[in-house]
Amino acid sequence: MKNTKEKILETALELFNRHGYAQVTIRMIAQAAGMSSGNLNYHFRKREDILEALYFEMVEVFDRRVADLTQAQFSFSQILADIRSSMERMAAYRFFWADLHYLLKSNANIRAHFNRAYERRKAGYAFLFTELQRQALMRPPDFAAEYDFLAERMLAYSDTWIYAAQWYEEESIAKGVEKHATALLLFLYPQLTEKGKEEVRGLVEREYREHRS
Repeated sequence: MKNTKEKILETALELFNRHGYAQVTIRMIAQAAGMSSGNLNYHFRKREDILEALYFEMVEVFDRRVADLTQAQFSFSQILADIRSSMERMAAYRFFWADLHYLLKSNANIRAHFNRAYERRKAGYAFLFTELQRQALMRPPDFAAEYDFLAERMLAYSDTWIYAAQWYEEESIAKGVEKHATALLLFLYPQLTEKGKEEVRGLVEREYREHRS
């Protein structure tokens, strides 16, 4: 059975996803949760407190994945599965990513964590690229900053695919995740060795057949 705080967060998440953060008030959340505004305020003084709780609930999974990266086993199928899992998590909290710039600008605690996490994610990509090179699946960079820029491009796509895609209906989420997870993986393709390209082509073709059937 959900406790009151969990019920508030679940209700707020549903409303934020449906209407957008800026359009939802504390009163709307209280009414949808079947409680008074005073009861809600006992647990969360203001809407921003709910936003922060949902944000840190969302990123707990991301933070743990980045922390465990050095222990991970790397294969393109596992990389794609991890991308898909992250995008599914993002889709579940899509209000945040659909209004990323405004929410980062307006909340200092979230902005500080997001900026720190961004640097850890970028370092995670650097580790991934090194491991793929070690397995002869990715070529060495042609110039010193090449893979820094690749990481930046992949991070930018990761953070904005929901906003760019402009889909919010529940039945479209699974299809959108599959499409954009594959697109993000294919950012790696031009830098792969022939062995790496062959593995990715086979993976993408299998995924395409499975989701067409």
